[in-house]
This record gives sequence, C-alpha cells and structure tokens, in this order.
Amino acid sequence: MKKLIFMIMASSIVLFSACNQGKKNTSSNPLLNEYTTPFQVPPFDKIDTTHFMPAFEEGMKQHDAEIQAIINSKDEPTFENTILAYDKAGLLLTNVGNVFFNIAQANTNPQIQAIERKISPKLSKHNDDIAMNPDLFKRIKTVYDKRKDMKLDDQQIRVVEKYYRDFDRLGANLPQDKQESLKKINSELSTLGLKFGENLLAENKTFQMVVDNVKDLDGLPQSNIDAAAETAKEKKMEGKYIFTIDKPTLLPFLQFCKNRALREKLYRGYFMKGDNNNKNDNKETVIKIANLRVKRAQLLGYKSFAAYVIDDNMAKTPEKVDEFLMNLWKAALPMAKNEVAEMQKIIDKEGGKFKLAPWDWWYYSEKVRKEKYDLDEAQLKPYFSLATVRDGMFSVANKLYGITFTKMTNLPIYQADVETFEVKEADGKHLGVIYFDYYPRESKRGGAWCTSFQSAGWRDGKKVDPIVSIVCNFTKPTKDTPSLLTWDEVETLFHEFGHGLHGLFTDGKYNRTAGVVPQDYVEMPSQFMENFASEPEVLKMIGKHYKTGEVIPDALIQKIQNSGKFNQGFITIEYLAASILDMDYHNLTTPDFKNVNEFEKDQMDKIGLIPEILPRYRTTYFSHIWDGGYAAGYYVYIWAAVLDADAYSAFKESGNIYNKELAAKFRTNCLQDVGSGEGMDQYRKFRGKDPSIEPLLKKRGLN
Repeated sequence: MKKLIFMIMASSIVLFSACNQGKKNTSSNPLLNEYTTPFQVPPFDKIDTTHFMPAFEEGMKQHDAEIQAIINSKDEPTFENTILAYDKAGLLLTNVGNVFFNIAQANTNPQIQAIERKISPKLSKHNDDIAMNPDLFKRIKTVYDKRKDMKLDDQQIRVVEKYYRDFDRLGANLPQDKQESLKKINSELSTLGLKFGENLLAENKTFQMVVDNVKDLDGLPQSNIDAAAETAKEKKMEGKYIFTIDKPTLLPFLQFCKNRALREKLYRGYFMKGDNNNKNDNKETVIKIANLRVKRAQLLGYKSFAAYVIDDNMAKTPEKVDEFLMNLWKAALPMAKNEVAEMQKIIDKEGGKFKLAPWDWWYYSEKVRKEKYDLDEAQLKPYFSLATVRDGMFSVANKLYGITFTKMTNLPIYQADVETFEVKEADGKHLGVIYFDYYPRESKRGGAWCTSFQSAGWRDGKKVDPIVSIVCNFTKPTKDTPSLLTWDEVETLFHEFGHGLHGLFTDGKYNRTAGVVPQDYVEMPSQFMENFASEPEVLKMIGKHYKTGEVIPDALIQKIQNSGKFNQGFITIEYLAASILDMDYHNLTTPDFKNVNEFEKDQMDKIGLIPEILPRYRTTYFSHIWDGGYAAGYYVYIWAAVLDADAYSAFKESGNIYNKELAAKFRTNCLQDVGSGEGMDQYRKFRGKDPSIEPLLKKRGLN
C-alpha cells in the first residue's frame, strides 16, 4: 500500500509520492492552497501550527472521497480506473504530512507534539480503513488476477503486483475479526512510537553537565570550551561551562578531556537515556511495542516481526541476516580485543591504575591514533569548516553528474539557520531544491537524516521536481570560529548527501515504484558517497584551513589514508551489537517479553560483547527501531555496505573516481530508475555482476 504520510527514518530517505497540490483553493489555510512560492516549496513563513489539524482533516476527507470514487465505479476494474487512480490518491494528505512530520522532527514544540499525539491514531485508523477495505481490495485483486491479459507494460505489471502485495501484508486478506484486532494494534503502536520519541527528546533536553572550573577541561580544544561557555551564557550561567549529550558536544569531550570522572559522568548521561526510572523512562514503552509487534506479525501469518519485515527485503529471511551479522562479528571481535590491548598498554605506561572502560575508549583510541599514525582529530578539524566541506561535496557531485548548486535566499524556511539551494542539470534545467539544517537545538531530535518535502515523480503528464532536506546536528559556530567538523561529521554530511542525490535523481511514472527500494538497499546510495570523502583529490577541495585558507597538506592527507582502518574493530562491533540486539528483539515469537535490561544483557553476553564496548544504541534510546522505521532493519547499513564498497571499487578499478560513464550508469540504474526493478537486478545492471563482499572486508581490514 502506498505510504500516505512521509515518516522520517534516522539517517535515511524513503521516496514516496509527495507531488504539488493539483487543486486550487481559496482557503486561508496555506496548506490547503496551491503553493505559489518559487519551485512550489512549502510556504513556511505562512504556516502556523493551527493550520495542521484542519489540513489533516481535509486531507483525509479528500482521500476518502477519492477511494470511494474508485470503489463506486460501475466500470470493470482496469489499471487506469483502479491502480492508477489509487496511485494518485491522497495527494493533499501526503503534502500536509510531509510538512508536519518533518517539522515535528526538526523543530518541534509542545503544540506540535500535542498535534502528533492527536493525529497519529487518526491517521493509523484512516490508513487501516483503506488497507482493509474489502471493496477496494476486490477491485485491486481483480486487476492483479488479470494483469497478464490486460496488455500492460512491465512497469504497470510491477505496480499492480506491488500494490497487491502491500494490501496483503497490511491485512486485506484477513477475516474481519482479525482485521479489527490488527487495527487496534496499529493504533496502539502509533501512539507508543510517539511516546518513545517524546521521552527521548525530553531526556536529551534535560541532561546537562555544568563545569565550574576551566582547569577541569584540560585537553579539550578551545573551540569546544568556547562553545560550552556560550551555552552556559545562553542559560544565564555566565562564567561556567555547560556540556550536553548531543554528539557534537559529547564526542570531542570523550576524545580530548583528561578528566576521567567528567568523561564518565557525561557518557553515563548519554548511555542511560530513557533508563532513569523517571517520567521519561522508555523501558515500559519498549516492552509494549515489542510484544505488540509479535502479535501483529502473527496475525499476518509470520512467526516473528523480523520474519514479517525481512520477507520484503533483499535478505528475505531473519536467518540469513543473523548468519551474515555473526560472520562479520567473528571477524571483527578479535580486532576490537586487540584495540583494547593497545589502549590498556598506554594506560599502564602512564601509571593508570584502572582497566579501560567504555567512557575511556575515545580518549585512549585518540592516543593510539596519534602514536601509530601521528594523527589526532585536533589536527584535522581546522581544515574542515562546514561551508568548505559542503561546497567541495557539491563539486564532487558536479564532477560525477554535471549538476550544479546555487544558493537561494528567496525561499521560505522553517528555522533561521536553514539554507536552501537550487539544483540544476548540466544543461541548466531545474532538477530540484535541497534544504540544509545543520545545527542542534532543543527542538530537534538527535542524529542526522535526509528527508523530503516533495518526492520526485509524474502527475498529469508533468514531471514533479523533488524538494529534499538534509538535517544534521553539527557543532555550531561561535563568535570566533565557523562550524568545524570532525572527520566523522564530514563522512556524515557526505552520507546524507548520498541520500539527497537519490531523492533528486529519482524518476518514474508511478508513485508506488519511483525511487522505492527494499530497506536493505536504502543505505547504499548514501554509503557510496562516503567513499569519496577520503580521496586525496576530494580532500584538497573540502580541506582548507579556516584561518589561513591553506589547503590540507599532503602529509596530513597521507596520515588520513594510513589511518583508514583505524578503530575499525570498535566501529564494527559497536554497530553489529546494536544490529544483533535489534534482531533479537524482533525474532521474539511470543508476546510475553518483560524486562528490557535483563534481555539486553543476556543477548550481549550471548554473543560475547566485551565490557569495554556498549552497543551503538542501547535499547532505551534506540530510536531507529522503536520510532524510526528500522525495526528488524538496523542491519541494513552493513548489508548495503557490501553493495557500496563493491560499487565504489568499480570506479577505483577504472583509474578515475569521477568516471563519467560509470557515474551515468550508476545514476540511471541505482538512483534514478532503481524502483523499476528489484534491488539486486538494478545493481547488476550497473555492475554487470553480483556484488562481492571482498571490497568491504578489505576496506575494514577484516580479511
């Protein structure tokens, strides 16, 4: 079934219909009128929170009428009067949802949160009423059964088959009593997901570590000290230093601050999110979600929620995913143990009377990097100002695909820090618009993601141009320094930009298939772009000292290259632990799960997670899987990493990372037309063969 409302997934983009308003209106509600802004972007300067509920109600009303018109047709069901009509339905509702849910994630407030709580069960019921409408499904099934005899082309047949499968997976074939049970579960899950996210946002906002004496910050770069001082000043605590658990604050503190007690205090604030037995505690919410998902999957005929989700992915079965993850785990765990030993040697050499703990990892791994590669993060950051990295990234896209980016100042934005760019093809033709929202704030969820205010597609014979948005949480500029990125943040920006290119390049006549890929393909375009960041010719574009303008020196580039496999044991194990935890929750086959912390500990002990490493996300703040759309799907990053490493190796093997012939094939098959076929088939069209795991193993030093 077509996804009617665009729900944001952490660090990803999902491409569904979100075309322009096709119907003129004279309402005072800007969400109900055709947008008259440049490129028909949302009129954020005119939208008020009071507009959302009436717009949602009208959107559902119009959508119901469109569905009823399909059902009431006296004509025999055909592709045009049933499948295509359904594909085009729900336009207003989609548009309203795209604006609202993106704002709810990036710039929320109590009024928006109240609307979320009110509208989510309504939308759940609305979508379920359509998905389980027997008359609508009867018409769709009629077309499905006769599809081979209707003189449809391959893409039309694909759309018919996709919609039939969607309806089946959403309960259309269930008897009425089971459909009613399913509707109740769906409604509860929608509310619980919201509660999880609200609790997590409250935890992020609540925790702060106040430091009185600057001497306790020895080792921390001055730019981070200045930022902490500015935060304290904003909170009317001038003369003190405030540190939050946002990643741009947390990670530099863990990397550089010599004060071990403060490192532990700040890291505990991070890894205990949602697990503090207070009003924002997420444990009971997780228990309810996990058990309801078991019930939902079994109502639909699957033994577990993982089996239900992965049946629609490239992997097909949880068993295949479990085997894939454990094979990587066995290769990476010895590396992580060696990294522990290296750091413990430094602790012992310095006279430390303690064993390495999780809050020590970043600090001592930074020492290892400096000792082994003569490289530390403090050397790199001055070369990676946000604007320079972004412009260099645009240049990479230009060299690959010929597209250009022009900064716009006349487009309405939803927050003062947001920037917008028009994207054009090499011939000057308008391709789309991209928004950038860079910095953390209390109204924004953590992490980084790519989303869309309008997805590409076709409507009434006209191409609909995409409006893409990239949202991050990078270090804010201070009065003396621009926003300076860590190396991890540089890669994050390239990653989200890869999703953005997928959204910008998407094409296809039908909303159900345009750009839509299996979940374990979604991260391939993003991770593919990450590969470019560390190439010497790219580093010379993105790396320029913010004070002097000096291009990053060859010696420093060589150090980056030499340290490419640094800390890969930790990076891989931390990620795999979270992926395995996700699978363990969703492999449950009975709805009697009771204790979050016991379950998490038991699963991590079972696989032998070493005490020096925590999963990248503990259960109570694992937003990806409880309110972010990645349930039984966090594995997809490393599944897609096989594809992205193999794809990038084609460019390396050609001797030109900007190989335009390869770039054109990649754009066409893996980005633009990717929804027109199955994910692996589209990949083979680009690569000419199945992907090999060897490039990934080599890249991570796991072979």
